[in-house]
Parts: sequence; structure tokens; C-alpha cells
Amino acid sequence: MKKIFLFLLAIYPSEKLFCWGFYMHEQINYHAVFLLPPEMMILFKPNIEFLRAHAVDPDKRRYIVASEGAHHFIDIDHYGKYPFPELPRNWRDAVKKFSGDSLNAYGIVPWWIQIMQQRLTKAFREKDRTKILRLAAEIGHYIADAHVPLHASSNHNGQLTNQQGIHGFWESRIPELFAEKEWDFFIGRAEYISQPGDFIWHRILESAAASDTVLRYEKEISRLFTEDRRFAFEEKNGTMIRQYSAEYATAYNKKLNNMVERRMRQSIYAVASFWFTCWVDAGQPDLKNLVNQNFNQDELKEFEILDTAWKNGNQKENICK
Repeated sequence: MKKIFLFLLAIYPSEKLFCWGFYMHEQINYHAVFLLPPEMMILFKPNIEFLRAHAVDPDKRRYIVASEGAHHFIDIDHYGKYPFPELPRNWRDAVKKFSGDSLNAYGIVPWWIQIMQQRLTKAFREKDRTKILRLAAEIGHYIADAHVPLHASSNHNGQLTNQQGIHGFWESRIPELFAEKEWDFFIGRAEYISQPGDFIWHRILESAAASDTVLRYEKEISRLFTEDRRFAFEEKNGTMIRQYSAEYATAYNKKLNNMVERRMRQSIYAVASFWFTCWVDAGQPDLKNLVNQNFNQDELKEFEILDTAWKNGNQKENICK
């Protein structure tokens, strides 16, 4: 069993939950499968439910591993002004300038994605079915997080501008209302990414540039709605909860000109393209012989332990970062 699970006695319940929302992470991985070539689809399509369900494992793992949170975000505005030239894009140069502890304190998602890319490429090269599926599911999570504007802002939940809750509003409430009914996920095909580092840093800078719009537009439309119109009580999982009203969410989504849909589509394309790139860089191994293999009992137990740790820690109130 993996060493990570030896730390169960030191569960660390972070105060932040880093997420698109479980539903959207699952949907991003799910739709990414259909962008793959047949040579990869032969393994990924039969395991699409695994890739969907385990898209959220990195969020669950934060209840076990204290350092996990830094993998999901980067408070890039800590490093100056756009496009943040003071922050080296190369990890070693960044550590030399700021130290590893400081970088982790403000988030390392663009570098962590590149580490996960190397691991997934190695898994493909070794034809390790378990690692391929596990790492594919998890790199999808981190790539999707990099596309969320408030994951690239120190004002991650509007706490600095009296807009608490805006993070979940953008990445959970709006998708849950509009994704299935209105959004288009027919995107095309995965493509080879020749410079993965440059690719993900470009997406990070897009997120950083959009974060101000996310905050400013919500502030603007809030002036047009009284509080009783901004919020509504709705039943969810058998419980009445107070959340942003459908009317307010519709107005915000329109003001954003469908930004959330665009970033989700870009996430799906990026996830599929990273999967494809890892496979190509590994030499395009034949995956047919991996199709009928199954997870062993130790591996299944790891998933069970992770899920239990998350359920125990999730009794606390969660705030998306």
C-alpha cells in the first residue's frame, strides 16, 4: 500500500476546499475521454467511470496530506503585477529566488501539473494500468483547477472585497444550473502539446487576468438585486439550503458572457491533450493488453481509506479556494 496512507494518524483538515465542485471535476474528466484517439480510447472508455469518480481524489486527499492544498492554486498576484515577470516559470529558478517553503505557501499548481505529467508519461511507458488511470484522473483535477480564475488570486473567495462565497458561486452554482441544459461539450480532438510548461502557464495567466472580472462583475450586478432576490432557499440532498438564486446566477452568467462555460471547455480540451501528450511522449504504447486487468485488493483498500478520510473531515464547513 502506498506510503501516503501511512499518515492516516495525522489527518490534517485544511480550512479550504480546492475545487471546481465535485460535479464539474467529474464532468471535465468524463468529457475529456471523448477527445482521445482510438488507440487510447480502448483503455480510457471502459474506465470512464473510474476517471470520472476519481477526478475528485486530490480534493479528498487534503484531509490526509497537509501539503496537498498547494497543488491546486497559485496566488500569483503575490508576485507583483500582470504578467508577473518577477516570478520565474522554471521551478529551480523560482526556488532559488523565493525558496520552496514560500512558493508552497502561495501555491504551486503550474509546477505540480508538470510533475504529474512526468509521472503519467512514465506510467504509460511502463504500461502500468493502475498508475495510468490514477494519474490520468488526478492530473485532470489539477489542470481543471488551473483554469479557475480565483485559483490564481489571493482574493480567492472574495474575502478581501466583502464577496464571500463568490468562489463557489462561479465554479459550482453556475455550472450546476446551466451545464447540462445549455452548454456545449463537443470540442474536437486532443492535440499534442509541444511545450506543456508554456501551455499551462498561459492558462494560469488567463485565469489571473480573468479574476478581476469575476470579482468586479459580481460586485456590479449585486447593486441591481436586493438581498431577497440574490439568495433563495432550495432543497439539496434532502436539506433546505440558502444559496444564490437562479435569477441572480443567470444575470451573473450573462454579465460574464459565458466565461464559466468557456473555461470548462478549455479545461476539457487541456485535460485530454495532456493525456494524449503523455501517451505520445511515452512512445505511444499499445494499451490493448491493459483493458482486462483489474485493481488488486490493496489498491481498492487505498481508495476506501481515502474516501473515509474525506467523509470524516467533510463534517466541517468547506470553503473553496
